[in-house]
Amino acid sequence: MLKMAVKIATPVSTGHSGLEWQVAPEPVPYVEAVKIMEQRVADIEAGRAPELIWLLEHPPLYTAGTSAAESELLDARFPVFKTGRGGRFTYHGPGQRVIYCMMDLRKRGRDVRAHVCRLEEWVIRVLKDIGIKGDRRAGRIGIWVDDKRQEKKIAAIGVRVRRWIAYHGLSFNVNPDLSHYAGIVPCGLAEFGVTSLEALGVKATMGDTDKIFKNQTKEIFGE
Repeated sequence: MLKMAVKIATPVSTGHSGLEWQVAPEPVPYVEAVKIMEQRVADIEAGRAPELIWLLEHPPLYTAGTSAAESELLDARFPVFKTGRGGRFTYHGPGQRVIYCMMDLRKRGRDVRAHVCRLEEWVIRVLKDIGIKGDRRAGRIGIWVDDKRQEKKIAAIGVRVRRWIAYHGLSFNVNPDLSHYAGIVPCGLAEFGVTSLEALGVKATMGDTDKIFKNQTKEIFGE
């Protein structure tokens, strides 16, 4: 049974700088995660808390970004949430590492596209460390890999910005049940599939993956 309590510390001190890293020890309900992000965004803007990278998993669900079309929801087998992030439909669930990045773009150039590029580069470097070549594709947000000579997405990216504080972030497929994507047209791209580290033959735990992401944090975010 999913426990609703979310074990995540809430910083209350002021005058913060730097970048905080937190990992949720159990699945976080989507609505609760959004509330926590929005509060953190307000706290970052007001100088009450530092930027935050928050790693978690969600119970199975679909989210619809601001560009999502109703026709792309094929089978609402899981709860569906409309969200203010960019992008279209995507799936979240166990075995997928969701990384929410609450970043102050006021000190990072006030450039949303540059922020998205940083997230993309982060995934590309993590995949390289694992031994997989990940790439961007023109006109398609996210990171793509070759899986049995087919282009498939392994990481989705969607962000929202409020008063130059960015939040939401990326999802990275470690070992989710890929059949759960059948209920949607992932990111509106029916001609392409999705994959995971496990499907690519990589046996890695969530903790293994987290460590690689953390090792690349300074190179990407400078802290």
